[in-house]
Amino acid sequence: MAESTGSKSAANGVGMEVNFTRVFDAPRELVFKVWTDPKHVAQWWGPTGFTNPRCELDVRPGGAIRIDMRGPDGTVYPMSGVYQEVVEPERLVFTSIALDDAGNPLFENLNTVTFAEHAGKTTITLQTRVIKSTDKALQYLKGMEIGWSITLDRLEAHIMKSAKGEKS
Repeated sequence: MAESTGSKSAANGVGMEVNFTRVFDAPRELVFKVWTDPKHVAQWWGPTGFTNPRCELDVRPGGAIRIDMRGPDGTVYPMSGVYQEVVEPERLVFTSIALDDAGNPLFENLNTVTFAEHAGKTTITLQTRVIKSTDKALQYLKGMEIGWSITLDRLEAHIMKSAKGEKS
């Protein structure tokens, strides 16, 4: 099951928000692990065809996130961020800051992910809201909803693969 909603924003994207709800056929502990273990995150983060040659996560309040997404054409899109809240296995709140070639912030999102288990399945809700932005960011922000949708599809495929591995 997939659901998403978007909202209107300021001209530079600040206030733009997308919300998703997804149900995964896996226990909450596994789904939370796949969101917090860099070996897992590197396998699903980003759009189809992207890899993550750098994926560093310090999953604790105040801990840093550093992910370099490499596109199919070889372009690297660096991202940093900070965990605001970590309640295992229930909730993650973190910022994600897209950086330009010089390492300057393009935009910053506040992401909240909740994990709820019922009958062995896990429902996640993801809220991503733009809290800071530059005019250069608009081209990227226009694709935020589809980008997250594709990323969550990749997450689902990775969870299914991981769940099968745990059962064997």
